[in-house]
Amino acid sequence: MKTILIVDDIADNIKLLKDLLSQENYMIKVANSGQRALDIVSKSKPNLILLDVMMPEMDGYEVCKRLKENKATQDIPVIFITARVDVEDETRGFELGAVDYINKPISAPIVLARIKTHLSLTKLESYDHLARAAIHMLAEAGHYNDTDTGFHIWRMAAYSKLLAIAAGWSEDEAYQLELAATMHDTGKIGIDDNILKAPRQLTSQEWIHMKKHSTIGSSILEKSEHPIFKLSAIIAKRHHEKYDGGGYPDGLVGEEIPQSARIVAIADVFDALTMKRVYKSAWSVEDALKEIKSQAGKHFDPELVNLFLANSDEIKKIKEIWEEKERIQDKS
Repeated sequence: MKTILIVDDIADNIKLLKDLLSQENYMIKVANSGQRALDIVSKSKPNLILLDVMMPEMDGYEVCKRLKENKATQDIPVIFITARVDVEDETRGFELGAVDYINKPISAPIVLARIKTHLSLTKLESYDHLARAAIHMLAEAGHYNDTDTGFHIWRMAAYSKLLAIAAGWSEDEAYQLELAATMHDTGKIGIDDNILKAPRQLTSQEWIHMKKHSTIGSSILEKSEHPIFKLSAIIAKRHHEKYDGGGYPDGLVGEEIPQSARIVAIADVFDALTMKRVYKSAWSVEDALKEIKSQAGKHFDPELVNLFLANSDEIKKIKEIWEEKERIQDKS
């Protein structure tokens, strides 16, 4: 049951809203002043607040301002209910963080419809946060027993997004690719620890086993119908294919390889080259870019290589940003 807090200094207004909302099976809390509202919210967060603007001592604008300044309460949707109809008043309310404005005298259907809409949006945001958390955990799980640091997956994902936009993807499509790219090595969760943590180059037999991570990851991720997980399943399976057909698991050639995987392949290798590993030193950015260029038409899509090199300044900025984050974490 959703809880709604009604805030108004006039008893008749509270009764009107309370009677209306009680019929819809909402749990109702009431406050007859701004301070009383803040006290109630500090003890138990409602799902939504109906807030009068014109109240003595502390008006609705100040109440909203304080709610939005507090991390514990800033995500509670606030709907102003007021007799003020000036554009300036509405603008001020939205600038303070309110999600809607309802004018007095209220219309019951409008009030109920607006409340239902904003509660639904809050629910969607909650599911969105849950999905992001699941993505982050899967991404980290793929590297749990690996020698890579967690920063590798976020750096290469940022490179992937930049390259996707350069290749003509929309901002939203590129953002989905960024999330999906973090799960490219999910399948490593099925690879033996002694291989993942080997402080040396792998033997031929170990490489045969290591290569299975692409299909293991795909088999895990493709169980979801969500577009981001479907994209991540493709990337997991295909990011080790090579443009000339020399990759795995199926030796696809050129544009047989999905563009998403061709993008991630460049980002992944560039970041791997510039990382220090137990069996190698980190390459300089310049040397890594030269290697990427030398593999155009062999390992990588030549058009994407050109775009990657053309955006090398932005690539360097991304690398610097994540290296600073890594330094901060190491100090903490």
